[in-house]
Amino acid sequence: MEITIDLPRKKVIELFDNPDNMKHWQPGLVSFEHLNGVPGEVGAKSAIKYEMAKRTIDMIETVVKRDLPDEFSGSYETKGVWNEVKNYFSEIHENTTLWRSHNEFRCSGFMKLMTKLMPGTFKKQSLKFMKDFKTFAEGDTA
Repeated sequence: MEITIDLPRKKVIELFDNPDNMKHWQPGLVSFEHLNGVPGEVGAKSAIKYEMAKRTIDMIETVVKRDLPDEFSGSYETKGVWNEVKNYFSEIHENTTLWRSHNEFRCSGFMKLMTKLMPGTFKKQSLKFMKDFKTFAEGDTA
């Protein structure tokens, strides 16, 4: 998946790398709590809670790679789902950034059945987050 953002890469990274901004582009986000490690650095763990479709989803984020402004990757685990997200940021022009995201999902139990019944659901949600980030970032006046 990829999306073009009409902002300089430096500004995109500044907005993306600030956990306080997540509420602006991740609908359903209830909380983001650092658990251990250096926040945002490789190995750091955080608890993330979402309300989606009248359900509470608790997950653990682990930072896998931090090589900003080029890449930020993490793994996300919740009951029955493991997801690794690799985010790459490239400068297209001085004021345009390309954000590419590669997602790998592994599911077990009931969630494995759900992915067979509704293929593409997780990727659609990931693309929605990307589009919502673009909307937030391009509308940010800070």
